[in-house]
Amino acid sequence: MTAALYHAALVDRAKAAFGKGRLAEPTASITLDNPLCGDRVTIDIALVDGQLAKIGHQVRGCLLCEAAAATIAENCSHRPVAQVRAIIPAIRTMMQDGQPAGTEWPALEIFTPVHASKSRRDCVLLPFAALEKLLDQVE
Repeated sequence: MTAALYHAALVDRAKAAFGKGRLAEPTASITLDNPLCGDRVTIDIALVDGQLAKIGHQVRGCLLCEAAAATIAENCSHRPVAQVRAIIPAIRTMMQDGQPAGTEWPALEIFTPVHASKSRRDCVLLPFAALEKLLDQVE
């Protein structure tokens, strides 16, 4: 693991733990596992009038998975579901091609170094895959 992969902004995001903890009364929840590394993420959402009013998460995993879940909670709360869906292809493109996620999702830029470490990309993508499946359930 290189220092560039675990840079200060990424570590700070994971430590800030935006949205950490389960929601008391979620509209929907999902848990996904990555059997290759053992990461597990549970994401809860509360929908109000087509917007994600609250997002909570519980992560048993690495710092990258924790930072990704915190990024979702911080940047997707109080947004319409359709707008939140746009974050998923943005992060997938970043992990696959190393291309920036665009101006709508500047918070994703902290994950740019992960692109170079193919074995760690799924750690970042797991919470986003959970979010996608969760949105599929509620739409």
